[in-house]
Amino acid sequence: MFQTIYYSGDKQKDYDLLIRQLQALSDGEQDEIAVLSNASALLNQFLDNTNWVGFYIWKEEQNELVLGPFQGLPACIRIGYGKGVCGTAILEKKTQLVADVHQFPGHIACDGDTNSEIVVPIILDDKIFGVLDIDSPIHDRFDETDRIYLEKFVQTLQYYLSVPKTTS
Repeated sequence: MFQTIYYSGDKQKDYDLLIRQLQALSDGEQDEIAVLSNASALLNQFLDNTNWVGFYIWKEEQNELVLGPFQGLPACIRIGYGKGVCGTAILEKKTQLVADVHQFPGHIACDGDTNSEIVVPIILDDKIFGVLDIDSPIHDRFDETDRIYLEKFVQTLQYYLSVPKTTS
């Protein structure tokens, strides 16, 4: 059973602990939705001053991202390629760290209370899988440490999402 972990307040050490928690929860699990669900819950309880934490999954045949597991208020269901912060992360295949979403060209306002955002693309075998999207009502909420460790979090997640599926 999973127990509550108390973080130390040292951002880097706490992110390392968070990644270890993701590993412990994901080890041996083959269902992508289960892994993503726990990942969003972990991030939601770990991060302060956020109002949405979740995933969008890439649907190549539709050329868009579709809402996946998340924590927060209801969200936009579909985001087109290159649209908004999430679509731009897919287009550029790089993390988008946005201090003020209202200054981001083409920002999609799913929640009017959001003021800053970080989006990390998830790439499996050189193919787009989706994005990790985190919103905050605080301007400039995310910094370089967040970017570095959320990218490490996604790298860990990519490992568990790429585990070969077995059939029984």
